[in-house]
Amino acid sequence: MSTEDIPEPDRAPGAPHPRETSEIFGQNAASSNFLDTFNTGRLHHGWLITGPRGVGKATLAWKIAKFLLATPPDDGGMFTPAPPETLDISPDHPVSSRLLALSEPSLFLLRRGWDDKARPARLKKVITVDEVRKLRNFFALSAPGGGRRVVIIDAADEMNMNAANALLKILEEPPENAVLLLVCHQPMRLLPTIRSRCRELRLAPLGPNDLAQALAQAGNETAPEHQTALDELAAGSVGEAMTLAELGGPAIYGDLIRMLAKSPDYDRPAALALANAAAGVKAAPRYELTVRLILLMLARFARHGAGHRPKNEAAAGEFALLERLSPNVQAARKWAALEQNLSARASHGRAVNLDPAALILDMIFRINDTAARKAA
Repeated sequence: MSTEDIPEPDRAPGAPHPRETSEIFGQNAASSNFLDTFNTGRLHHGWLITGPRGVGKATLAWKIAKFLLATPPDDGGMFTPAPPETLDISPDHPVSSRLLALSEPSLFLLRRGWDDKARPARLKKVITVDEVRKLRNFFALSAPGGGRRVVIIDAADEMNMNAANALLKILEEPPENAVLLLVCHQPMRLLPTIRSRCRELRLAPLGPNDLAQALAQAGNETAPEHQTALDELAAGSVGEAMTLAELGGPAIYGDLIRMLAKSPDYDRPAALALANAAAGVKAAPRYELTVRLILLMLARFARHGAGHRPKNEAAAGEFALLERLSPNVQAARKWAALEQNLSARASHGRAVNLDPAALILDMIFRINDTAARKAA
């Protein structure tokens, strides 16, 4: 496979790559935090950019990288420019063009590599130590004009243990004028020593308006009748909202609610149809989304019973189902326990290549059985 044909592991399906995204929405606090640190001359060498998936962590990392590479270090001269008021860099700037083409010599992108030895060849499941070792050659070269060098790691929690230890050595003795930006979805999966050597930029889920603007920027025009469902189901994640929109997530969730509307007398033909639609290799993305939506539905059951009623219905009839199946804290505990159990079963099913249709049917049967025991 040619280099151009290798899929990018840090690009969400159906979405532009973060380096191609011109604006980041809803993360002014994190952007201002970094800019304030930069302007006070306390620029740290390691930054841990955290938050839920799909809220703009990688987009912010690329924005910071462009800013750092296009803004020369202060040499202490008489004509030092005024402190920048924004991280924005003109798209006409040479650094912007080079980053877009992945040809900027002062940037190193560390991500999962391509495994030519696998059959069939595919992206590696983790970032290996071999990928991290390439940083040695990068830092061995002088930065053009004596400027900064920037490393983007996307995602840091995908490193295996050997890779993490190799990165730790670099963070312990960082090269001069080097900044490492670690995009991280699950910080607790990182070594504590890595976390302690980085400053954290925490990104929050997007509100409805910011989410709508981010989707529009990505070229995703959401039907008005699905906007409320996307707001509820995506939980402020642009990446998840795009997946939901592309794969018909609101319709799948609506099918789940209608299927269980009379549970424990659930709609068995509808369950079979839902399971069969997720079967087969080509349906793998739909299968993954269906599993996530089932687990999300159970989480909404649990939160409702615990007194945290959703702001809006994610599907017609959801409020009535929540009131009936999860009216109190006792019911909430049962649904929360089932969500954890089914999440573990789903992970095991992926590991042993369990038939997707069988797994989904099993999940629905267990939900219906829990509803039956509650009714009894």
